[in-house]
Amino acid sequence: MTTVGFIGSGLIGGTVARLAVNAGYDVVLSNSRGPETLAELVRDLGSKAQAATPADAARADLVVVSVPFHAHAKLPVEQLAGKVVLDTDNYYAARDGHFAELDEGLLTSAELEQRHLGSAKVVKVFNNIFHLHLGSLARPHGAADRTSLTIAGDDAEAKKAVTEFLDAIGYDTVDVGPLAESWRVEPGQPAYGPPYGTFEDPAGTPASAEKVRAAVAEAKR
Repeated sequence: MTTVGFIGSGLIGGTVARLAVNAGYDVVLSNSRGPETLAELVRDLGSKAQAATPADAARADLVVVSVPFHAHAKLPVEQLAGKVVLDTDNYYAARDGHFAELDEGLLTSAELEQRHLGSAKVVKVFNNIFHLHLGSLARPHGAADRTSLTIAGDDAEAKKAVTEFLDAIGYDTVDVGPLAESWRVEPGQPAYGPPYGTFEDPAGTPASAEKVRAAVAEAKR
C-alpha cells in the first residue's frame, strides 16, 4: 500500500491523514515542532500512523504539504525531488507577508512552491474546503451524493496519482488545469468554500462535479 507523508499535520493535514488511514494507507506525520508533539494524533489514528521529521515524511510515496505559505521555502527540496506533492497551501498576505509576484497576479502560490521544489510534481488540492467539511463529506466510490474536489497541476501522471488517492479517500475530482490556473480556487474566489457549505454547518453540503465546475467558471481576477 502507498505510504502518505505529511509535512504539516494541522487541521487540513490531520484531516487528510485520518481519511487516508481510514482508506488503508500508512501515514507518516510531521510538523515544525518535532515528532513528540504529534504523539496524541498518532495514538488517535492508530497503528497505521507514525510521527517523524519533515525530511522523513518527504520520503513517502505521496507527500501532503500543509504549512503556512511563507514556510514553503523551508520544505526539504532534496527529499522531495521527483515526488508527487499535494499542495494545500493558501497565500494570505496578512499572515505570510507580501510576495510581489502574487500580489501582482504574475504567478500563483502553487507556481512559487513548484519553483522552489524543482523536480517535485506539485498538485494543488484540499486548499478550498473547510477542514470539517473535508472530514465529513467523504463518500464511497459511486455514491450518489459524492463530492468533487479540485486539483491543478502541470504533470499529467502526478494528477492521475492524486485523482486515484482522492477516489480512495472518498472524493471525485475536478481538474481546473495547470498550476497557472489554480488562482481560480484561491481565497476570495467562488470555488473557495461555498460549494461545500458554510462554516456554521460542520457537516457541509455535498458538491457534485457540475456544482464545483460552475463555481470555478465564475472565478474573476
